[in-house]
Amino acid sequence: MGHIPTATVGILAAVLTGLYFVLPDAVHFTVLVFIIAAWFLTIICWLAQKSADYMHKYGSHSEIKKKLTENKPIQMNQISAEDLEQTKIQFSTDLEELKDSVKIKDNEIEKLKKEITNLKTLVEIESLRTELAHLKMLAARENTKRKKKK
Repeated sequence: MGHIPTATVGILAAVLTGLYFVLPDAVHFTVLVFIIAAWFLTIICWLAQKSADYMHKYGSHSEIKKKLTENKPIQMNQISAEDLEQTKIQFSTDLEELKDSVKIKDNEIEKLKKEITNLKTLVEIESLRTELAHLKMLAARENTKRKKKK
């Protein structure tokens, strides 16, 4: 049943190909464009049907997706409460050290303090680590500039 579009477009392409040899030379270019388009559509329909046949051979798309998700364990971005508290303490001390070494705007420091108290997932922790590392790098640059000026 699924090969009906492929057969229909294929027959059209074959008829157009036959007409190419019968029609006058003045319309050969136009018919040639139609012939190429028809054969292209035939190939596309055939590939689409092969894809559909393949998917139905191994089950529906939702069944395949379900099978893939059933076999993999779910990884949670959770962290133990003890590790979370240790990370919060470490970030707070790092922020205090940076506050002393670099003149950071007070509102930025307050924003980071709020983020530290609201930490819940590993993604948030990694994001904050990156931001603190960036601030440490800026502090190091500022310190080297100060040393060069002296």
